[in-house]
Amino acid sequence: MSEQNKNEYDYNPDLITLTDDDGKEYTFEVLDAIETDTGRYLAMLPTFNDPQKMLEDSGELVIVKVGEEDGEEYYYEIEDDDEYEMVADAFVERLEDFFEIDNK
Repeated sequence: MSEQNKNEYDYNPDLITLTDDDGKEYTFEVLDAIETDTGRYLAMLPTFNDPQKMLEDSGELVIVKVGEEDGEEYYYEIEDDDEYEMVADAFVERLEDFFEIDNK
């Protein structure tokens, strides 16, 4: 396989690590990003080093709002239910073409 063909199949996920208020770190894979009139949002899935923890995870999307302060990006929980539903629906619609999503 040529180097060019090999690179076509390389997968380098977009990973971010977030720290909660207690200092515990969580790593997520960014699946998609959208921008609306109300802001920029990321849809992410948690990642785990332990395969058993990955199997035990619910597989639910984690959706955050992206903000910027002093040139640095910050990720915020979406507190408004209507805003969250609008963004979640947009992500599900976009991602269901690529992933098997259970809307139950």
